[in-house]
Amino acid sequence: SRILKHDLNRMSDEDDDSSPEEENGWKIIHTDVFRFPINRELFSSIIGVGCQFLSIFTGILIFAVCGMFTVHRHGSLIASAVILYAFTSCVAGYMSGRIYRQFQGEHWTWNIILTANLFTVPFFIIWSIINTFAWAHGTTQALPYTTVLILAFMWLFVGFPLTILGGIFGKNCTTNFDAPCRTKNIAREIPQVAWYRTSFIRMLVGGFLPFSAISVELYYIFSTFWGREQYMLYGILTIVFIILLSVTACISIALTYFQLAAEDYRWWWQSIITSGSTGLFVFLYAIFFYFNRSKMRGTLQTLQFFGYTSIACYVFFLMLGTVGFFSSLRFIRYIYVNIKMD
Repeated sequence: SRILKHDLNRMSDEDDDSSPEEENGWKIIHTDVFRFPINRELFSSIIGVGCQFLSIFTGILIFAVCGMFTVHRHGSLIASAVILYAFTSCVAGYMSGRIYRQFQGEHWTWNIILTANLFTVPFFIIWSIINTFAWAHGTTQALPYTTVLILAFMWLFVGFPLTILGGIFGKNCTTNFDAPCRTKNIAREIPQVAWYRTSFIRMLVGGFLPFSAISVELYYIFSTFWGREQYMLYGILTIVFIILLSVTACISIALTYFQLAAEDYRWWWQSIITSGSTGLFVFLYAIFFYFNRSKMRGTLQTLQFFGYTSIACYVFFLMLGTVGFFSSLRFIRYIYVNIKMD
């Protein structure tokens, strides 16, 4: 914060006759910083689905704090998550269509299809493998065909149409992207940086720090789902969730600033990857938990644990990557609106 204030004060005190050659850092790339990212359809879909899961998590926490999930209501949490996922599909469609419209995209059909299937297809593949093994072992954990048909019906006749409807609203109710700076046709060359300023190091930092904020609570969450224990501290979980989002936003802003200071304007995807990498650290913790804290063994239990955990980590990536993107976008708009361009 102090570094940014110092930069802004120094920029505002510059003489009007200062030459562009004296510029360096994040100011010199103002003609490239709002250059749209590659793979706009995928980018927009990630943001849309990330917003959807932020809505789902918020709704679940509200229900939990209100006392809807008790020991006597088995399966109420999963049922609520499924219903919320179906009816918040409009959020994914709207935000994806809105971002894609601002990017001046043209492949609208592909954007909607990608948004609707970005989470559904990976989840269905992993769930099908796990359920097939459960059927083969003859366990009661395998879902019957009737339940499968109900879930497919909800996605096909509720989730998918709402995604299309949200995408239509997002496309028609949004104007073009309003960038504070003009973007040149030819992109400037990005200078090389030291190893400790590379995108890989930023990804490690951006993932580890938010993970450290929730590492203690993760043990109780994993014990609840996999250790058959009861978790009722939903108020604390809500506070931890707010802390997670706040830390993710702050770290994303800081790492984006250091990236721009190195004259690297490719922040769009980096803001998602660095913030979403928290999901990777959650998966690494899951490996530690499985071998050192749980008593689960066997092919089916191993498949269930790592299959569903990988889905949860994927949700973390989508959700926190979205938080990192919007935080970085708001920050970049702020700093480039508040400087004088030559």
